[in-house]
Amino acid sequence: MKKITEKNKLLSHINKAKKIVIFSHHNPDADAVGSSLALYLTLKKLKKNVHIILPNEFPAFLNWMPHSNKIIIFEKQKETSQQLIQKSDLIFLLDCNAFKRLGTDGLAELAQNSSAPKILIDHHRFPEKYFNAYFFNDKASSTCELIYQLVHHLKLEKNLDKKIAQCLYTGLITDTGSFKYDSVTPETLEIAAHLLKFKINHTYIQQQIFDTYSYNRLKLVGYALSQKLKYLKEYNTAYIALSQKELKSFNFQKGDTEGLVNYGLSIKDVVLSALITETDKMIRISLRSKGNLDVNEIARKHFNGGGHKNAAGGQLYIPLDDAIKTFENVVKSIRKK
Repeated sequence: MKKITEKNKLLSHINKAKKIVIFSHHNPDADAVGSSLALYLTLKKLKKNVHIILPNEFPAFLNWMPHSNKIIIFEKQKETSQQLIQKSDLIFLLDCNAFKRLGTDGLAELAQNSSAPKILIDHHRFPEKYFNAYFFNDKASSTCELIYQLVHHLKLEKNLDKKIAQCLYTGLITDTGSFKYDSVTPETLEIAAHLLKFKINHTYIQQQIFDTYSYNRLKLVGYALSQKLKYLKEYNTAYIALSQKELKSFNFQKGDTEGLVNYGLSIKDVVLSALITETDKMIRISLRSKGNLDVNEIARKHFNGGGHKNAAGGQLYIPLDDAIKTFENVVKSIRKK
């Protein structure tokens, strides 16, 4: 399953719907927030009653995005979220391939058990099969790229404006690593060029995302690189593991470890990099790779997760030290092949 474009089904569901809810994954990133807001603004122009419900808070460096203050955070507004879901007659799931990606606090069950038709818009591999319609392509650079394509497929180009362009451009630059990943195609760059024609301030967007570190965040990055970066030279692997205690010592805020996993790949000959972080409920594992090493397969097989070929993630429900040992054992087994 590489690409599914169900234009007629999508249009039919949208035309019939009056109350729409948009969801995206737990720990939402810039592509999740950007695509959700872009779809929200597009549907608003069609006079739909639309709400975005995200499982938990998104990083503060995305607060500048148009209408981000309208996003409902489930862990803070559970009763409101439940009422909106119950009254909805159409549900969108963005930037994740299954409702279980909404987390373990009950939101996944509420969304999946709703009687409303469900539409998936995503670029992660192996989407679940219980949706009523799909706009899916695992070769797309980002979900924001798919939202842009969806707008054109549904002949809603006239609805594009500066605010929507800002949201889409944000997802494009973050999920492509500022256009350096293999997922970038000529169409990706053509989309970016078209978005710039709406006179968005692309320099400002880059600065808001990449140049708004707090002092504590920068200190955390320095600590992680100088004290916690492990290099398994024999296996062309690098990883950083951070405990809750270490994170709290730097007054950790959501988004402070964003991009940290990529530093390992900057080491010559490293083809696999990981960030292992301890949270209240689990051990989170972020994986990045170069070339043909498929971290999506690794995440699915060993870490209860998934994602893309060169960027994936998962979780383990064991102590941090055990998670580190598990990761090292996995690396040694797969890199011997």
